[in-house]
Amino acid sequence: MTDSGLAAVFVAGTVVSLATSWILASRVERVGSRLGASEALLGMLAALAADSPEISAAVTALAHHQQSVGTGVIIGSNVFNLAALLGLGAVVSGWIALHRRVVLLAGTVAMVVAVAALLTLLRILPAPAGLAVVLAVLAPYAVLAGLGGARLRSAGSGRVRGWLAEAVADEELELIAAVRPQRGRGLDGAVAGAAAAVVVVASVAVERAASELGHRLGVPDIVTGGLVLAAITSVPNAVAAVYLARRGRGAATLSTAFNSNALNVAVGYLVPATIVGLGPRSNHQVLVGAWHLGVTALVVVFAYLRGGLGRPVGWLILVSYAGFSGGLLAAAWGAGAPLAIALGPAFVIVGAVGLLWRRGRS
Repeated sequence: MTDSGLAAVFVAGTVVSLATSWILASRVERVGSRLGASEALLGMLAALAADSPEISAAVTALAHHQQSVGTGVIIGSNVFNLAALLGLGAVVSGWIALHRRVVLLAGTVAMVVAVAALLTLLRILPAPAGLAVVLAVLAPYAVLAGLGGARLRSAGSGRVRGWLAEAVADEELELIAAVRPQRGRGLDGAVAGAAAAVVVVASVAVERAASELGHRLGVPDIVTGGLVLAAITSVPNAVAAVYLARRGRGAATLSTAFNSNALNVAVGYLVPATIVGLGPRSNHQVLVGAWHLGVTALVVVFAYLRGGLGRPVGWLILVSYAGFSGGLLAAAWGAGAPLAIALGPAFVIVGAVGLLWRRGRS
């Protein structure tokens, strides 16, 4: 196929995949509502459906033993999610108010997932062990979301149980308004299945076209996955999160970002890596994982300390993504991945300390 033909497949597949993912997310929400799922669980189901383009693209790349493309799509999209969902959301809205209990609960899961992903990329943890660590925090979190705040309160007393019940209830207060699906009908399940099939086929076509076109143009795989495919496949989540942020739905925005990232790592990276293997260690992949952990820590720390994310922190997150992109491009073309890996977390730490110092003086 010619370069123009590959470009046409890439564009058409992207449009079809992203448009159909919206249909898939709405139908999954309706099916979940019909089954009596809580708002928090509906939010996780919607995040998984919205993640279907990047997960499908990553699994395709990993199945073809293109670890840099597959890893880049998943972990790179997580960094993009934090920038576009929370950084851009804070800049556009001016302030994303957050419940500290939600930040601590969801943030703990996000940090464990980011650490497990980085340790797996470093080959300190094998893929099955990394998956086990992620499931050890993600599965209980999903159970809590499924039970809901009211059921947790009525299940018994105790300080920990009470705190968890309040945290889930705080999240549900935001999601009740943010996730309002129509009651599902029998047809919704069939539509969701058909939409999922279309998303998978279109995403596979996008990944194959992007990888082949990248090879012909001499673009490194980590750039194709970590920047191009990662950003394009994350657009639906970004649009939804900015919309929620402007409506003042802070906890819903945070949950969308963190749930999406956790599910990406579990389903899109660790599960297929467990099946097909990790391949040799790559400094480029470690760079992406280091930035993912650093920006996640930045978001969690500032969100908890301030009870939200303001415009200055939002700009810091966006600038961090620019630094991530620049470091990845420099490393991909031989400018030194170890240096970029070291400068990434250092940049985030310096920026965070500067904002904390400014807050102390104000």
